[in-house]
Amino acid sequence: MIAGPGDRGVPRQAPGSLGRVLRRSLRQRAFSLLLSLLMMVLLAAGAAAAATPMTREHALRSLNHAVVHERAAAVARLAEAGAMSDAPAVAERLRDEDAGVRRMAGAALWMIWSRSGDPAIDRLFQRGVAQMGEGRLPQALSTFSQVVRRKPDFAEGWNKRATVHFLLGDHAASLKDCDEVLKRNPLHFGALSGMAQIHLQRGDPLQALRAYERALQANPNLEGGAQMLQFLEEAARRKGGAST
Repeated sequence: MIAGPGDRGVPRQAPGSLGRVLRRSLRQRAFSLLLSLLMMVLLAAGAAAAATPMTREHALRSLNHAVVHERAAAVARLAEAGAMSDAPAVAERLRDEDAGVRRMAGAALWMIWSRSGDPAIDRLFQRGVAQMGEGRLPQALSTFSQVVRRKPDFAEGWNKRATVHFLLGDHAASLKDCDEVLKRNPLHFGALSGMAQIHLQRGDPLQALRAYERALQANPNLEGGAQMLQFLEEAARRKGGAST
């Protein structure tokens, strides 16, 4: 959920205001996405200049290559040409021994998830993304509703609509759409960490903790993940103590 690469960052210290957490989270995610995409562009440009572009099949085979730059090139190629069926293999690189490959894998998953396989739906989806970026939230909501109606198996359509619902303050509808995302893409760490934010805003740190633990299981590289996990654990303990 939320716009961007999906990484839910938090400050190094426990926040005094959830609004500050979310604003800083958005800035951190934007920086992380830009860094990852820059790496991918540079790598892809170098590969194109040096040789014939890697095929998708070659990229899938190279994801487990012993050489780091080969794995990185494979991730970059699948970010460009990978299908949804390739996402689980790319997600394995979220646990790569190389930090750069891990960052690239996170960005690549967002790019793969954002392709429906239907050019008409992809154009409609991009229109909704543009509307959301321009702050035209009612129009974006209408556009993403068309996306999920016309292609209900496209998980990212549901995720973007969940984002719009969140930005409009309709947390119940956002959570419902996040559930639809996870039915189709259980690895969607963006939807899971978004659910954690909503539960926290609604005063349910235990549900927030459970959702965020699942997000970290899907992607252990979430920005500020250890700090956020600690914050939610402490909040859940305080809430539990207060209710007993």
